[in-house]
Amino acid sequence: MKNNMYKIICNMKASRTMEITEMQLQTIEKYSLFNELLDSNGIVDESVLEKLRLNVRSLLESNSSDSDLLDLCQNVIFHNNMKCFGLHQLILLFIDWEKAQLDALKPTLKEGIAEE
Repeated sequence: MKNNMYKIICNMKASRTMEITEMQLQTIEKYSLFNELLDSNGIVDESVLEKLRLNVRSLLESNSSDSDLLDLCQNVIFHNNMKCFGLHQLILLFIDWEKAQLDALKPTLKEGIAEE
């Protein structure tokens, strides 16, 4: 398992940053935390951050023993530096990370198709 670290900027001045781990991105993916999070306007504001936090609280009530989810909550979602600007940066990072995951699978998929 890769243990890559990523850095996001949490405010417009770029004076606050946050490190995001590969495991935290996998946890976001595992729980589909960004699915249907944004409204049709695509704007990330404080209400979107609050919606995410409410969704995660609900997940924690039913998955309280998931240490990866707890880590994501403590170190990212409920971190003091996490504001709507930081969440927007995290969503962009997640999109790029997912695209990289898919790109890494392309050679494997091509091999599987060629064998058939």
